[in-house]
Amino acid sequence: MKKLLLPLLACLTLVTFVFAGSGKAADISHDDLKAAIASGKVTLIDVNGTDTYNKGHIPGAIDFEATGDKLATLLPADKSALVVAYCGNENCGAYKMGVKAAEKLGYTNVQHYSKGIMGWKKAGETTEKGK
Repeated sequence: MKKLLLPLLACLTLVTFVFAGSGKAADISHDDLKAAIASGKVTLIDVNGTDTYNKGHIPGAIDFEATGDKLATLLPADKSALVVAYCGNENCGAYKMGVKAAEKLGYTNVQHYSKGIMGWKKAGETTEKGK
């Protein structure tokens, strides 16, 4: 019985991980993100909250908090398109909410800008203000 139980538990753990999603994503470098923005080949999800978003976000980013159920209408039709979620900085894990939401909608190329808005500003990049 023990010989059957261990492999079964391992399979259940793997299935749970695959279907639940960890919310983690591969990191995109600053230079790669800038190139993707310049070429218009990225959709950005800002997960910092509306107040922070309004003070300054990466140009073109979606305010995750304000979108609610409308996120699907703001993301590209191509489910393999690059989607990048970010939050405050390397120590912030809020980006995982954006990753999970995009993956739940079927997006397969979701990445994380780990430097976040603080790293973007520190690099001297411009920001947009919200409403």
